[in-house]
Amino acid sequence: MNVVRVQSLLSGLWAGLLLAVGAVAAPSLFAVLERQAAGTGAGQIFQMEARISLGMAILLFVLERRRVRDLVEEGQSTSAMSATLLMILGALFLTVFGGFVLHPIIQAAKAGQPTALSFGALHGISAGLYWAKTLLVLVLAWRLSAR
Repeated sequence: MNVVRVQSLLSGLWAGLLLAVGAVAAPSLFAVLERQAAGTGAGQIFQMEARISLGMAILLFVLERRRVRDLVEEGQSTSAMSATLLMILGALFLTVFGGFVLHPIIQAAKAGQPTALSFGALHGISAGLYWAKTLLVLVLAWRLSAR
């Protein structure tokens, strides 16, 4: 099994998922549904995306750690860290923070519960983190496809 090819395929699929959700699915919901129903649907889609992203990040992390460890053992590298590994960890952090920390706070703000920031501010932060993760995964897929 060629680990780099598998990593390239997985990162490309992940990038496609992020683009499909953020640029197609969520905006389409708001184009055809009432705002509240679209928001509920988009929230469900983003939660599913977060779980899939978590799995993809963990799988890519395990594959990259194995690849880098093998390079160190073969004497082809002196570092157990790689730029690819850092990008995967960055995307993993953004997934966990956005999907599992920020999302519940957004839901609380949406329900009228007191939060440190308004719903709009939280939504803006969430969107920024999502597109940062998308860009990071696109760069990851691009780099892996060049190996």
